[in-house]
Amino acid sequence: MKIKKNIATSENGFVFNPATGDSFSGNAMASVILLAMKNGVNTTEIKADILKKYDVSVAQLDRDWEDWVIQLKEANLLELELNHGN
Repeated sequence: MKIKKNIATSENGFVFNPATGDSFSGNAMASVILLAMKNGVNTTEIKADILKKYDVSVAQLDRDWEDWVIQLKEANLLELELNHGN
C-alpha cells in the first residue's frame, strides 16, 4: 500500500492532494505514517515501528490501522493496486 506520489504532507499533519484540491489535517503520527508510506515502507515495518514507540496493543493497532486505511481510501490518497490472477 502506497500513498500517491503527488500528495503533499507536512510535519504538522497537513495533507494536500493537488489532483483534487482537497486538504486534510492530521496529527504528527499521521504525518510520519504518510511519509513512510510515500517512501515505500511496507505496512509490517510501519506497524512494528509504532509498536516499539507507543504503548498500544497489537489488537488495538490492527483496529486503528483498518480505520486509517478506510480514511485514506475515502480521501483518494492511495495508489491504485492491481490485483493479479483474479
